Amino acid sequence: MTVLYHQGGFPPADLRWPELIPLIGPANAAVARYDGVLHGIPNPNVLLSPLTSQEAVLSSRIEGTQATLGEVLEYEASGDQTDESTPQKADIREVLNYRAALNEALRLLDDLPLSQRLIRQTHAVLMQGVRGRNKAPGDYRRVPNWIGPEGCTMEQARFVPCAVDHLPAAMQAWEGYMHGTAPDRLVQLAILHAEFEAIHPFLDGNGRLGRLLIPLFLKFSGMLASPNFYLSEFLEQNRGEYYDRLLAVSRDGDWTGWCAFFLRGIIHQAGVNETKAQSIHALYNSRKEWMVEITRSQYSGRALDWFFTRPIFSASDFVAHVDIPEPTAKRILREVREAEKPLLKVVRPSSGRRAAVMAFPELLNICEGRAAF
Repeated sequence: MTVLYHQGGFPPADLRWPELIPLIGPANAAVARYDGVLHGIPNPNVLLSPLTSQEAVLSSRIEGTQATLGEVLEYEASGDQTDESTPQKADIREVLNYRAALNEALRLLDDLPLSQRLIRQTHAVLMQGVRGRNKAPGDYRRVPNWIGPEGCTMEQARFVPCAVDHLPAAMQAWEGYMHGTAPDRLVQLAILHAEFEAIHPFLDGNGRLGRLLIPLFLKFSGMLASPNFYLSEFLEQNRGEYYDRLLAVSRDGDWTGWCAFFLRGIIHQAGVNETKAQSIHALYNSRKEWMVEITRSQYSGRALDWFFTRPIFSASDFVAHVDIPEPTAKRILREVREAEKPLLKVVRPSSGRRAAVMAFPELLNICEGRAAF
């Protein structure tokens, strides 16, 4: 049965608050604890940048891409980021665009409220130069779209989003709700995410943009000091229920079931994010002292910050862009690779003019949550 967008059903008139209240307190407390961890991390946008890349990987994977974190970072280290010669490379380009879109949205938040204008400009970056480049980046769709098996007709679709003639008013109502008062900010965010996905305002990229909205709203609303909150791991692990709960909003008007699922995700993922952030911070502190001992260089901290920002990189990029004298930069690379407990390992040896590619396994394994490197 094809489910149609819930025209006239937003915002929800009635939620079953007795079902949500037992989750609201723990969810807000989990976010507050995570915010406390972020406050304790110097420059979290640098130290936690690999987690942003991992979020980009997982959010894109929900849409069907197959790239891993290691593949994305190694592709980025290769230098040519316009190569879409294989399906895997095209997948990687989409992941990199997600990260670029998040960074663009954060830049825009310095001058703009979280708004339709910001969302459209972010969408333009998300779709720039990738498979959706011909699908009106930054512009709302002017034709119907539907969700279902590839090649299906509208009648065969699983879900038909908001009709084009209602779309501007739907997005206006969505923006108004975002800036209105609500009994609970996390419930408000859950409703905003579900409504954005149901409207499906763009021809492509709606899922990724809707998930990108989550850290943006947490930052914009003041719940987090920085937008380093990553929910896609939970949503990807529970992809079937994620889609079923969203569908039930339009099919059954079950906003409460969706909100409960979302709050459980916040509770779970805040704990995972907190553990990873604390582990990364501890790794940074221990390796900071180690770098001083191994390199005995005034540039040891600058080099370490580079390794955290780019945990897979080419040696030539490091030497060219780390802002350390070239002989010192080359010496640091050699020493941290050849030490008794090496910080870096070579994942692709140098060959001819092609520089070696190196990886920071300890950091990457924290991000992956397993010994992947």
